[in-house]
Amino acid sequence: MLVLVAPGQGAQTPGFLTPWLDLPGAADKLAAWSESIGLDLAHFGTQAEADAIRDTAVAQPLLVAAGLLSASALGEVKPAAVAGHSVGEFTAAAFAGVLDDTAALQLVRKRGLAMADAAAVTETGMAALLGGDPDVVLPHLEKLGLTPANVNGAGQIVAAGTLEQIADLEADKPEGTRRVVPLKVAGAFHTHHMAPAVETLRKAAGELTPAEPAVTYVSNKDGRAVASGDEVIARLVGQVANPVRWDLCMETFKELGVTALIEVCPGGTLTGLAKRALPGVKTLALKTPDDLDAARELIAEHAA
Repeated sequence: MLVLVAPGQGAQTPGFLTPWLDLPGAADKLAAWSESIGLDLAHFGTQAEADAIRDTAVAQPLLVAAGLLSASALGEVKPAAVAGHSVGEFTAAAFAGVLDDTAALQLVRKRGLAMADAAAVTETGMAALLGGDPDVVLPHLEKLGLTPANVNGAGQIVAAGTLEQIADLEADKPEGTRRVVPLKVAGAFHTHHMAPAVETLRKAAGELTPAEPAVTYVSNKDGRAVASGDEVIARLVGQVANPVRWDLCMETFKELGVTALIEVCPGGTLTGLAKRALPGVKTLALKTPDDLDAARELIAEHAA
């Protein structure tokens, strides 16, 4: 049983799309998507520097486009389930057929712009805490005024708040935590700081006519499988200002009996978590087209 997953913001690196554009039809596909959302995805994916692609309004559509482009290079794939971390849920919604590729990119472009505007109100950020007991980490974050924005499982929780609060965390990390790692994001996503973006996204989503998911769609709100296209969209909207529970998604993968997990480009983050939290599950991260053959072999072995 195969699950296809898509990473969230912070997975992007300068030039990461360059090798993918050498694939037949990839450059044309990216050009069409760029025109539909008014953003030069090829430029940002191949030439832009780290600070440029850290911009929320750029990073979010760029990541969704990368996920869709790399998945299309796999050919026909029928996973048992799909899921996405944070903005990766838009990629997953397209995988599930709830939105077509263009609609997913247009909606996520509006999400990125709205979240960038919200992030500009106060200087905020996020940091990953590696190691530590959640029973110790969570009260410590509350004491510092931080939000556990991503509960990722496998010993990782991402805190979000003001830059001052993040600095306090680096100076005073919870007992048992090995490291505090600032993330390459430009705001405190999945917290109350993003509340102004929710209404903007809700209005944009109201113009869509979603389809029902063609495969099991696992929501990172609570790890539940969602069977309604309308509910998928409602959750995409609400997740802007609410925590990501990737730990619960992985629990659902276990319950479904998942035997293999492929993370689309720019893969690595979610496969790393799965290796620690899902022992026995085969994992593969799509980083470059060189990974496609191995991914196809895994699909042939584990997909329905």
